[in-house]
Amino acid sequence: MDTQTLKTLSKYLSLHLRHQPDAIGLTLEPGGWVAIEELLVASATHSNLPVPLTRDRLETIVATSDKQRFAMSPDGTRIRANQGHSVPIDLQLTPQAPPEILYHGTAERALVAIQAEGLKKMARHHVHLSANPDTAKAVGSRHGRPVIFQVAAATMHRDGFRFYCSTNGVWLVEHVPVEYLNTMEEKP
Repeated sequence: MDTQTLKTLSKYLSLHLRHQPDAIGLTLEPGGWVAIEELLVASATHSNLPVPLTRDRLETIVATSDKQRFAMSPDGTRIRANQGHSVPIDLQLTPQAPPEILYHGTAERALVAIQAEGLKKMARHHVHLSANPDTAKAVGSRHGRPVIFQVAAATMHRDGFRFYCSTNGVWLVEHVPVEYLNTMEEKP
């Protein structure tokens, strides 16, 4: 499967497994799961994809996604987005103690608002954090010049904030108040 087709199908999955399952007649089960057969039927009925979504193509997307956005159930009958949902869903994640420091990358245009209000989940269920600054930088670079924040995650955890780690290693928290943030300076 060529790169552009892979990207198109991945975006289609993100849209319908994270934000608009009802647009193609899907209902997410607890944990965000949907039966693969239901997804395939729904996509055949409600899409104008350049190629049909097939089980083989789904498996390729899940296996090759650089960010591991999707997961298949151990028995191979269901699929879900690992995080990033804007629809109400309980991902059935267990709270975990985070590392000492986590990172958040964003576009430079958000710097002033974040310095005033902290990191907010916006339309999603959680703020997304990464365990390394390079990943945060890549995320922040998607929308212009990146700004990287260090998050005092262990201190937040000790202060009562709940952290979760999704299957693909993305750390999740409801909100990061300003007092737990430090802006990382970019080295020339």
